[in-house]
Amino acid sequence: MFQGIFNYDNPVWRFVGKLGDLILLNILWIICSIPIFTIGASTTAVYYVTLKLVRDDDGYTIKSFFRSFKENFKQATALWLMFLVTGLVLLFDLRFAFRVLTGSSMMRTVFTAAIGALTLIWLFMFTYAFPLQSRFYNPVKRTLFNALFMSIRHFPYTLGMLLIDGALLIISYFSLFLAPQFSVLALMFGFPMLAFINSYLFNRVFKRYIHQEEEQGDGGELRPILEDVRIVRPAKEQAEGKAEGSGDLGNEEEAEADKASED
Repeated sequence: MFQGIFNYDNPVWRFVGKLGDLILLNILWIICSIPIFTIGASTTAVYYVTLKLVRDDDGYTIKSFFRSFKENFKQATALWLMFLVTGLVLLFDLRFAFRVLTGSSMMRTVFTAAIGALTLIWLFMFTYAFPLQSRFYNPVKRTLFNALFMSIRHFPYTLGMLLIDGALLIISYFSLFLAPQFSVLALMFGFPMLAFINSYLFNRVFKRYIHQEEEQGDGGELRPILEDVRIVRPAKEQAEGKAEGSGDLGNEEEAEADKASED
């Protein structure tokens, strides 16, 4: 009985370990996001780790975080700056619609509806872009395109993530005034907790495309909209794959040599 309780592989201890990883991730995310322009790279690194956590793919949290931070820095920063600029433009347009375009004019209604639709698209793409960047290798343009495509194709998952994230943010905000003791939890786990919850849904979405690619291989025909999607494999896995490939080649050569000697 006691042996099972103190076994670090049991579900309770694994859950506690994941909570510890989230606290550590929160510290890393805050520190690496201080320069503001690095928020995209740190967010991508958080998703890289949380997606591994939900798959029970154990590893070193700090090492995995900084490896992803380094590998995805350029593309993740480009994505973040694009979203930051477009988000500020949309915010300015919304303020313009509500403060400048007064009255019940048709122009205000049409303008507000158009900005609302664009804001919704922005939210959809923003939700998927950094998890996609952490899991797949693509040019920035393709990542944005896939983010829009997946967010619409898997709308129930997208809506679920937006509702869950929105509810948790609202609860965290009001807990600052109504229950300060609970706000400590929000400060401890922060954004990585949202990423961890979202990763369960993202894992289900991404599985479909990864499974499709693994089955069809390079010679298969993926849908054109995802034809450039490539799975990012850790360097260790790539090295192991190459070693296995070279071993298979050696075995084939030995078999051919044995056959020639028999002849």
